[in-house]
Amino acid sequence: MKIFLKIILSILGVILIGVGVIVFVFLLEMKPDKDKEEEVRIQAEQYLEDNFNENFEIYDTLYDNMGNYGFEYAAKVRDKKTNIEFLAYYDDETKQMVDTYIADKWEKDLKSEIYPFIEESFGETTDFFVYFTNDTIGRELDIDPQKPKSYKEFDVAPIIRITVPRKKSDDDEKILNELIASLKSEDKLNHGSFAMSYIDEKGVILDDEWHKDF
Repeated sequence: MKIFLKIILSILGVILIGVGVIVFVFLLEMKPDKDKEEEVRIQAEQYLEDNFNENFEIYDTLYDNMGNYGFEYAAKVRDKKTNIEFLAYYDDETKQMVDTYIADKWEKDLKSEIYPFIEESFGETTDFFVYFTNDTIGRELDIDPQKPKSYKEFDVAPIIRITVPRKKSDDDEKILNELIASLKSEDKLNHGSFAMSYIDEKGVILDDEWHKDF
């Protein structure tokens, strides 16, 4: 009996040690590498000097320890005049520094355009997000960040995600069609995709999500 107990305790001890090692490694991987943070900051400082003006500043760094982005480390940059915040990072695919300035600027601009309609139609508690799937669209379209053009000048199709804290209404599609018609008639946006979600304040899904492309 004592031998059996010792074996069980030994096995439990090994398991606990193994779990401890896994937790330690996980916590270690969650912490950013100071040298790599400094490296991306230096790269970004040179990149800003070459491509931007003195209105832009680095205010922090980002470590993607969950693999959500296409990079591991990035510099957080802010336009001191407009308070637009974006990222600058080294792109392993193109082997050069890139930034998300134009995408973030356009997202903010478009959100400002449609905010009054969203608030009036769906209520103040409605959340909505605007984003471009290509966060380096500025480089793709060869836009000078010091002379940023408007998204209205290009045939772009952003995604607009609206989250309403209630169940779906029969009028929701009609309201969305009115918004799309307004955007097109005023040449604010000709193409895009809407995603409508219904989730309460506690995060409970109240109805099925639906999409509308235009």
